[in-house]
Amino acid sequence: MYEKILVAIDTSAMGDRVFDIALKLAKISNPSLMLVHILSEEAEESPINYWPMIGTDIGTNPEMMKEYHQLWEKFEKQCLQMLKSKADKAKELGFNTEFTQIRGNPGREICKLAQKCNADLIVMGRRGHSVFSELLLGSVSNYVIHRAHCSVHIVQD
Repeated sequence: MYEKILVAIDTSAMGDRVFDIALKLAKISNPSLMLVHILSEEAEESPINYWPMIGTDIGTNPEMMKEYHQLWEKFEKQCLQMLKSKADKAKELGFNTEFTQIRGNPGREICKLAQKCNADLIVMGRRGHSVFSELLLGSVSNYVIHRAHCSVHIVQD
C-alpha cells in the first residue's frame, strides 16, 4: 500500500496524536517513515511567542539578539530530541525510520520534502482554527492538501 510515509509533527499534544496515527497506518504495509519538524517563527510553539520584548527591535540590541538566538538554539535542540525520541520508538516497533528538522515555511517545506523523499502519504495535524483565522493566517494543512504530490491524511484536533 504505502512505501514511504512523511510524518509532520510538532511538540504539541497534536504532534503526539499524529505520530500515533502514523504508526497505526504504518502497521498496515510496513513502509519506511520520515519524521519531520519544521522550525518556523509562525508556529505556536515558537520561542517568538514567548519572547518578553515582542514589538521591540531586537536587531538593534546585541544582548537581546544574543538572548533570542539562545532561545532558538534551545528550542531547536528540544525539537530535535523530540524527533529522535519518536524515531527511536518507531525503530523499536520495527519501522525503518529517519528524521529531519527544517527551518522555513511549514507548508512549503513539507511539500518539498515529500517530493524529495518520494513519500506516498503525508500524515499531519490540523488545529481546527476558525475559518476566519485561517483566511487571515492561512492553514498549513490546507496548503499541503492543495499542493502535495501525494495523498494527505489529516488528523483533526
